[in-house]
Amino acid sequence: MSLPNPNPDARAVVTGASSGIGEALAAELAARGHSLILVARRGEVMEKLAAELREKYGVEVEVRAADLSDRDARGPLVAELAEREISILCNNAGIATFGPLTELDPGYERDQVELNAVAVHDLTLAVLPGMVARRSGAILMVGSAAGNMPIPNNATYAATKAFVNTFSESLRGELKDSGVNVTLLAPGPVRTETPDPAEASIVDKLVPDFLWISSEYVAKVSLDALAENKMRIVPGILSKGMSVAGQYSPRSVVAPIVGTFYKKLGG
Repeated sequence: MSLPNPNPDARAVVTGASSGIGEALAAELAARGHSLILVARRGEVMEKLAAELREKYGVEVEVRAADLSDRDARGPLVAELAEREISILCNNAGIATFGPLTELDPGYERDQVELNAVAVHDLTLAVLPGMVARRSGAILMVGSAAGNMPIPNNATYAATKAFVNTFSESLRGELKDSGVNVTLLAPGPVRTETPDPAEASIVDKLVPDFLWISSEYVAKVSLDALAENKMRIVPGILSKGMSVAGQYSPRSVVAPIVGTFYKKLGG
């Protein structure tokens, strides 16, 4: 199996395309000849990226500035994608929070559920019927090794990624022999550039340099895995360790250990 061949009418959709893994996925897809629809809140950032990709790779690039955590705001996009020929969907957009749930903003936690889980579901439902009808398509779900285990002080994020992980792997069973590939990406810490020590975040300070992987590397291996229709791609030492711990270690043991680390991330 492979990715759908690029064609002038089809589009590869990347959410969260204004930075990080999403930006790298967009660049890697464009390098492989796919025309794009970029989705994120920051339209001006995506317009700059779109211009660069058009010039460098000669592909069509459309920009859709939308807050996917807002049901009303993402409604028009969902409706549009249901009517378009979408060859590839990269469900990448997501946010995370750290700290005890009772100390976090309830509205932002609800937005996190909407963005990380409900929007993923909505966009997948929008493009999937067309892919199945054409017997061609590919969906990359950006989950997380965090979705394999309970994580105190990261409860909403871990729960939403558990949804993405399970949704992705369940969908594969339904789509067997359909011509539609589904791959789950479960990355560890991903870095786009080396941070200034004076401006480094608490995550940068707590996670050693050797555990970080680049967004460009993640994008390449993820799309290669999607082309091969692999169930899951877990790039990075830390994510592999978390995946093993989440699957084989008693949750009563793992949760306090991981929760202590994530409490530090909450500052």
